[in-house]
Amino acid sequence: MKMFKFGALKKFLFYLLIIIILIAGGFALSLKDKYVAPILMYHSVNPKVNPDMRALIVSPETFAKQMNFLKMYKYNVVPLTELARMIKDKKSIPPKTLAITFDDGFKDNYTQAYRILEKYRFPVTIFIIINEVGRQDRLSWEEIKEMQASGLVTFGSHALGPDPLIKIKTVEELKKQIADSKKILEDKLGGRVEAFSYPEGMFNQDIKQLVIDSGYLCAVATNPGSGFSSDDIFLLKRLRISENCRNSFIFGFEISGYYTYFKENKKKGRKKR
Repeated sequence: MKMFKFGALKKFLFYLLIIIILIAGGFALSLKDKYVAPILMYHSVNPKVNPDMRALIVSPETFAKQMNFLKMYKYNVVPLTELARMIKDKKSIPPKTLAITFDDGFKDNYTQAYRILEKYRFPVTIFIIINEVGRQDRLSWEEIKEMQASGLVTFGSHALGPDPLIKIKTVEELKKQIADSKKILEDKLGGRVEAFSYPEGMFNQDIKQLVIDSGYLCAVATNPGSGFSSDDIFLLKRLRISENCRNSFIFGFEISGYYTYFKENKKKGRKKR
């Protein structure tokens, strides 16, 4: 417990130092071109802590607190596809604009997160693993359709199955995972599906091209790294949100738009050592 508290304190002090640096001497102006519009990546909103999924879970209390933070500080929460279009068209993105996404289609996206999102009227995109719909711990088609009908929730494809696409050997199977999953969702929901999420965030250029060829507007990764442009709408960078972000100060820094820059440069520093 003491070790956990010490670790949390170190993380808090690190973020505090960064904020002080940003404020001091107009340093933020020099980072203007490093700004990346935040795309939040959630998975499960669950009151029970599963040690094997710690990095993928936030409690309902933390999620509600984070959504309240966005409202209190007047964040402009937009659908993922709207943000992608702004990036594609090279439009000026208003300050504090961000998008919210969920991966995998956990049932608690409906039983827990959806009720909180309804309260704040924030739009989100949920990426569905087609072959897992209806599983005990996953959304049902009825729940998916109810959320879609609200106008708050847009659904995207997370492929047919959960395995990384880079493990698939044939182009035919890759096309099924990418294109067929899109068609199934469109047939079920009666509308165009525009967004794709790479399973486990893994991709290569051939996979990316198949996503483009399948007619998607955009695709999200996790954080592909500094070697990939933040303006590539088929490799959109996201911020993984977990229970570690329950502290409002930490959450505020991670969604500042500069967190990706510091994280990527921190990794560069490690590689040089």
